[in-house]
Amino acid sequence: MKTYSRTIIIDDTTLRDGEQSAGVSFSVDEKLGIARQLASMGVPELEIGMPAMGEPEREEIKAIVDLDLPSRLVVWSRMREDDLQHCLNLNVDLVDLSISASDQHIRHKLKQSRAWVLDTIDRLVKTARDAGLNVCVGAEDASRADPDFLARMAEAAQRAGAERIRFADTVGIMEPFGVLESIRQLRSVTDLDIEMHAHDDLGLATANTLAAAVAGATHLNTTVNGLGERAGNAALEEVVLGLRQLYGIETGIELHNFTELSSLVARASGDTIGSRKSLIGSAVFSHEAGIHVDGLLKDPNNYQGIDPAVVGRSHQLVLGKHSGTQGVVHAYRQIGIQLSRTQALSILPQIRQFVSVYKRIPQRGDLNHFLQQV
Repeated sequence: MKTYSRTIIIDDTTLRDGEQSAGVSFSVDEKLGIARQLASMGVPELEIGMPAMGEPEREEIKAIVDLDLPSRLVVWSRMREDDLQHCLNLNVDLVDLSISASDQHIRHKLKQSRAWVLDTIDRLVKTARDAGLNVCVGAEDASRADPDFLARMAEAAQRAGAERIRFADTVGIMEPFGVLESIRQLRSVTDLDIEMHAHDDLGLATANTLAAAVAGATHLNTTVNGLGERAGNAALEEVVLGLRQLYGIETGIELHNFTELSSLVARASGDTIGSRKSLIGSAVFSHEAGIHVDGLLKDPNNYQGIDPAVVGRSHQLVLGKHSGTQGVVHAYRQIGIQLSRTQALSILPQIRQFVSVYKRIPQRGDLNHFLQQV
């Protein structure tokens, strides 16, 4: 493992991009609860909404501000004069002013030119700074932008007073090697902080986010459970542990109570967590295969790449078709019954038959019944 002697700032956008997921709408109480828990875990920045959505959204933003959390609070805005006006008087710490970076968007969405984009950055960032706002320039669709033009956007942003540029893989088309090259190139031409915003359309949001960190990004966007538009964003839990375990990069975030937050976001979003979802799925720390169970009982590190305690979880040894005698002995020991290896061998066929028929893990009553048949 190559280690890096620096920290990374996580800017969690569960309350902004997470809520943009189709069909998701958080209540104000849910937003306050999510914000409190994120802050209590040590998440340093929270992107908490889009002021231009209307007065109810702005009131919810103010309610989060009134919590006086230790986290820096960010709002998202299109780089438009009317949108920017709605960001005033909210007492947030940073506004992300987003504008298209790719020719696809500039020509076919904005119906404008590259020169217009640069002029708009210069004008609106200066306006925001004059109003007392700190600014991040969001480069929408940066993954499809001409790198030279992206460099000119960064130059214009810095000259106008922005502190950060956000590299957005808006349509989720990048892969880690391309991200590494793109962020390194951007890092070489600007002194601005660089934030990575990845989408998971190809299942690579976390990998791309980690690659951005290695390449020199200073800030990373995440969401709890990987919530977000379409296939979602880079998952907070995956990014934090990936940075720590793979690169020795710390974020100051502790995930011991993450299961509670994960469940809150899942309930509030109505979005079911898959049983095999990394770190938080119900089955991801469960073991059935005899060789794995035997190895774990001898030493957890035999089959443990991630200590489940880091996210408030524990290993679960379950009985099924692939169980061995050690797993059977352990399962009965958990309910206060000591089995011999001979008894375990006799019970194994019953267990395998049971799970094949009923498609579930045998419970205490089932185990007692098996024993009676021996």
